[in-house]
Amino acid sequence: MRITAITATPIAFADPPLLNFAGLHQPYALRTIVEVETDEGIPGFGEVAGGEQMQKAFRLAIPDLIGMDAFNRQAIRQLIIGGEGSDDTHQIMPGVADQRRRELVYSGIEVALLDIAGQALGLPVHALLGGKARDTVDFSAYLFYKHEGGGGSDDDIRDDIYGPALDPDGIVRQARALIDEYGFRSVKLKGGAFPPEQEMDTMRALHGAFGDGVPLRIDPNGAWTVETSVKVGVELDGILEYLEDPAPGMDSMSAVRGDLITRGVMTPLATNMIVTRFERIAEAYEKDACQIILSDHHIWGGLQATHELGRLCEAFSFGLSMHSNSHLGISLMAMVHVAAATPALTYACDTHYPWQRAEDEIIQGGRIAFEDGAVRAPDAPGLGIEIDRDNLARLHERCRACGIAERDDAAYMRNRVDPTFSPDPARW
Repeated sequence: MRITAITATPIAFADPPLLNFAGLHQPYALRTIVEVETDEGIPGFGEVAGGEQMQKAFRLAIPDLIGMDAFNRQAIRQLIIGGEGSDDTHQIMPGVADQRRRELVYSGIEVALLDIAGQALGLPVHALLGGKARDTVDFSAYLFYKHEGGGGSDDDIRDDIYGPALDPDGIVRQARALIDEYGFRSVKLKGGAFPPEQEMDTMRALHGAFGDGVPLRIDPNGAWTVETSVKVGVELDGILEYLEDPAPGMDSMSAVRGDLITRGVMTPLATNMIVTRFERIAEAYEKDACQIILSDHHIWGGLQATHELGRLCEAFSFGLSMHSNSHLGISLMAMVHVAAATPALTYACDTHYPWQRAEDEIIQGGRIAFEDGAVRAPDAPGLGIEIDRDNLARLHERCRACGIAERDDAAYMRNRVDPTFSPDPARW
């Protein structure tokens, strides 16, 4: 089976004004929908980050792949990773340039190729990765400090179904709404938006509201110094399931871990910032800089790479969870397939999916269902989805019209909230 065409369609979908270390989410999130076509008439789909730089990367990669064997993913990966291109860095947070854009390009194509292979063989993607270790994949309620608004602009504005959340009470209300709607059994707060004392009060409020039976996490994306990170770890000892990326960089995380241990605090540290490629795993282990890795198949280079990461986590005794960015159903189903097939992935995964609205889903049949905070791994061939091409075309036109070329939370924060804002690492 040969590849006859690859299309990387830029799309935009409404995104609420969520706060994070880097600033404020813009009215639209950008993604790229990848479609691979074959000479046997079987199409496959993938989804990755959006923006003009991703479009440039796809334009460089696609011509070399036409005519290649759709089952020979290793040869395709070597062409993409070894291809020409002056800028291969992909930065999702200020100060973090350890990710490679070519890996994202390959991940989008690889998911589409696995979708094709599954359809051709009559097997679900998780079977191609070795089979299911679990039937359902748990996700965590992903909480954000949030300004008023539901996302979108002009005649495309979304209803603000969750309302603003700028204090502990607002976050608890948000958590209750997400848990009531989706059944989540663990909770994560995106921190780094307010002074640590306020965010600690929020975590205490969440613990008071839901008790020990609902694991809690907080992720300030490296917004704290080592000293502040240790203070938070000590004061929230016994409340947190894990503390994610409190300080920026491998050595800072190692220092936080060491200082916490000397104080008798064994709360594990998690990361999706200091370990984003295989060659960083050994250093993280040697320095005890993290105990849980948050994988991301987009960044790590696909589903097979993420599955292999699980084996390494078993070997090094790392815990494994999954990172998320604003995404639609293709990415969610890819996450479900690889998590179902990866035994080491025992922590509930992150997902932004509840923050996206039904009218922006491009999967036929509408949004993917959650039950008790989990998604069932489908047994249909491939990813188990079909695409709503009319909605895909609408989101493509929205991308052309919205005027956003690249994600820039800091600029939007300066424009809407604080003209002096700067996303400096370790600001507190």
